[in-house]
Amino acid sequence: MNKLLIMATLLLSSSVAFAQGPTIGIIDLEQALFGSAAAQELEANTRAEFGADEQRLERLNTELREIIERAQRDESILSEADMREMNSDAEEKQAQMQVIAERLQNAWQQRQQAFVERMRQSLGQAIEAVVEEGGYDVVLNAESVAYFDNAYNITTLVTAKLNEMAQ
Repeated sequence: MNKLLIMATLLLSSSVAFAQGPTIGIIDLEQALFGSAAAQELEANTRAEFGADEQRLERLNTELREIIERAQRDESILSEADMREMNSDAEEKQAQMQVIAERLQNAWQQRQQAFVERMRQSLGQAIEAVVEEGGYDVVLNAESVAYFDNAYNITTLVTAKLNEMAQ
């Protein structure tokens, strides 16, 4: 009789758990990682390190626009030699801008990759902690889900856990 009662109780509890379904969480890994305080610090440090290059890029862009505007405005009164010189100046500024932009982009990508590698283990630990605390049965990557209600999104929880772990 006791065995029958225990089996009935187990069957009822498992069917209730099955009826509720699994607890699902969805995470945007990139947003969780790059929304963290550590990522914001990385961005601030990178901007500080390459601020002079960014300013130079902006200055070259302004100079290039001025050359183009002057060429369009004064096209009828400029000699061919002046136009060639302005075109040459514009091409030179564009080339300088491209070199600086590529250098900035490469530096940023290298820092991001190093950051991802450095934070990979911490991100995994933060996800595990959120899963354990929230009792999630399944966590899916947001990139692999066509649609989901924001109620399933655990990205901010993981970011908060990353920030908490960093302190």
